Amino acid sequence: MSAALQDAPPDTPKRVAILISGGGSNMVQLVRSMTGDHPARAVLVASNDPAAAGLSRAAEMGIPTAAVDHRPFGRDRAAFESALLEPLLAAQPDILCLAGFMRILTPDFVARFSGRMLNIHPSLLPKYPGLNTHARALAAGDAQAGATVHLVTPELDCGPILGQASVPVEPGDTPDTLAARVLTAEHRLYPLVLRRFAAGKTGRIDL
Repeated sequence: MSAALQDAPPDTPKRVAILISGGGSNMVQLVRSMTGDHPARAVLVASNDPAAAGLSRAAEMGIPTAAVDHRPFGRDRAAFESALLEPLLAAQPDILCLAGFMRILTPDFVARFSGRMLNIHPSLLPKYPGLNTHARALAAGDAQAGATVHLVTPELDCGPILGQASVPVEPGDTPDTLAARVLTAEHRLYPLVLRRFAAGKTGRIDL
């Protein structure tokens, strides 16, 4: 647990910023979960794509939004991240959640949020880091697939695992049908892990 989370007064909800690149279905589930006695509240949804549908969905839920288009920066990831940090730091998040954010972050950016940045990945890590996870699971003949929430480290999809949810691989599955089943599991898993993490509980959960 990071010093920022440890030092926050126990009755003060943790401030959560969420990064997305597309429709933001996991973001929606996270925001909807942060009500009542939940130990966190969403303070920002930001995207690398100004046209991301998730931005309007966040705005409809009353969450401030920001967009920093990565494309004008070309391959200069550091410059893009510097621009992204402006709205992020202004929001003063205690926790940063990646929810379908499709940009690889530099070690410097990861270090800035070390111990307080979560990501959800559509496989049962350590299996299938990176892309095309469902096709790879089917090609391997796996009986189960699923999703993982983990702390973000400089090594892609290699951080400490905070939770996993498993689903069966059904006969006749395609990458798309399996992805839909896994996404349903993601929507259950991520809010549960965030609630525990914001409350200072870092033990792993499995669904």
